[in-house]
Amino acid sequence: MKNLKNFIKNEDGMGTVEVVLILVVLIALVALFKGTITNVLNTVLEKIRNNANTI
Repeated sequence: MKNLKNFIKNEDGMGTVEVVLILVVLIALVALFKGTITNVLNTVLEKIRNNANTI
């Protein structure tokens, strides 16, 4: 019974609020840098396509 009480009182680990806050920050960063991310990915994919055609 003592172990069960200790387990319930244990607050280690990440809670739901922390996970939600991290997700909100990540989504905000993606929204802010969407154009830059798209340009970088397009450049990389274009280089891959060009190199694949030369082989």
